[in-house]
Amino acid sequence: MHRRQVIAAGALLPLISAGTAAAAADGGSFSTDGHVALKAYKGLVEEHLAGALNALRVLAATSDAQAGEWPRTRPALKALEAGLTSAAAVWYAQPDGAYYTTAGDRAADSLGDREYFPKVMAGADVEGSLVISKSTGHRSVIVATPVRTGSRVVGALGVSIRARRLGALVEERTNLPDDLVFYAIDARGQTAIHKDPDRMFAFPSDMGDESLKAAVKTMLSSSRGSVSYRFQGTSRIALFEESELTAWRFVLAKIVG
Repeated sequence: MHRRQVIAAGALLPLISAGTAAAAADGGSFSTDGHVALKAYKGLVEEHLAGALNALRVLAATSDAQAGEWPRTRPALKALEAGLTSAAAVWYAQPDGAYYTTAGDRAADSLGDREYFPKVMAGADVEGSLVISKSTGHRSVIVATPVRTGSRVVGALGVSIRARRLGALVEERTNLPDDLVFYAIDARGQTAIHKDPDRMFAFPSDMGDESLKAAVKTMLSSSRGSVSYRFQGTSRIALFEESELTAWRFVLAKIVG
């Protein structure tokens, strides 16, 4: 784990405790410490995704990756997979969408129909695209980078990170109390990660009270703020903040009654 991740995780527990106490004292609002706790949890996830992307960028700059020959690229990607416990698949894709994974070499499917694929083949990094992995079937968060020779994109390297394992990382490192719920939604309002793994990839606006639908709308139209809503018969107050890395809204919600 990166040093900044350790710092963020270690700082989170006392900050959450302080924020919770303030919320109880004033009848259901977060203190400034609640915002700091949100940033710490957000930073933990962002550092994990950024670490994967930085590793892919390094590998994409090697002659092995640029040669476009899977047997030369596979050992380095296999090493990356061994060091990234959240990975569902580590892969190399060709411009036509054909791809290879460290688990099974040449895949039967193509990535050409993935929404993120034209973006990476146009030369841009991808961070935070949500998919059901074709090679593993897991709900996954895509991190990918183009492979170039000169100005020409000749392929892409990517990691399909298991959303469940990413959520488990947050749960393990923060040890949130039962009345605090973390989750993140992407720019479409789909849940990327959640304290409850069964809610990952669901659309919160499609469930619960109308107040939840209104809260999601507010989150998607603002870069940061607070909202209140009801869900499963309980009232909740939530802080949210947009990620510049993924465009997700990271949310920390407190059950208040």
